[in-house]
Amino acid sequence: MAIDPTAEVHPSAVIEPGAEIGPGCRIGPFALVGPEVRLGQGVTLKNHAVVTGWTEIGAGTVVFPFAVVGEVPQDLKYQGERTRLIVGARCRIREGATLNTGTAGGGGVTRVGDDCLFMTGAHVGHDAQLGSRVILANQAAIAGHCQIGDDVIVGGLSGVHQFVRVGRHAFIGGCSRVTQDVPPCVRAVGNPIKLFGLNSVGLQRSGFEESVVRELKKAYRFCFRSDLNLSQGVEKARAELELIPDVQHFLEFIEASQRGVGF
Repeated sequence: MAIDPTAEVHPSAVIEPGAEIGPGCRIGPFALVGPEVRLGQGVTLKNHAVVTGWTEIGAGTVVFPFAVVGEVPQDLKYQGERTRLIVGARCRIREGATLNTGTAGGGGVTRVGDDCLFMTGAHVGHDAQLGSRVILANQAAIAGHCQIGDDVIVGGLSGVHQFVRVGRHAFIGGCSRVTQDVPPCVRAVGNPIKLFGLNSVGLQRSGFEESVVRELKKAYRFCFRSDLNLSQGVEKARAELELIPDVQHFLEFIEASQRGVGF
């Protein structure tokens, strides 16, 4: 056990031998820290928070009461192999949220970027790869092996099926069933999921230039709002648009889809 002398640990908290508690950490009443956990500088575990497994949590992250971070995967194929969960800096993991470690068959690591917010009851499944600034609203669930890009928002009570990819800056509305890939920079909602244009508000808030948004809108129309099929739309966009990086990424994401694109 290695507890930095500047850390504050409540007497009722359980810190198992082998855990590493960084400088400035605060461990609240009845919190549990497992033997293979590493907490970065200034991590806060509020009362009754559980962090276990082979788990690393980045500086400044806060884990709220009754969240369970680093438990074993909810996968019947899991046989106790030693797999990891890595959470970035300054995340907020709210009450009752669950984040699981990976599986050997899925690469062995569940990974979460920086500055993410997981609201009450949100779930991140085994081997999922989440970017930075991702928001999962209340009870949103990300299944195993999913890939979620930077700046994605998933509305409350939505479920993202295993192996689905959601592109960066996408917005998924509440109560959605996401069984196909969601391209970057779009709005999607429904059961089954349907696309409803670009995530213009999100792009504006993220500082996208108007010229970039215009080109993305043209690419979206070619692919999803024309008489062309999807492959023809991509081909036409490549032929007629300025292939700036965001447009190129949008088209490459569609071309790389293995599950199809929700529209």
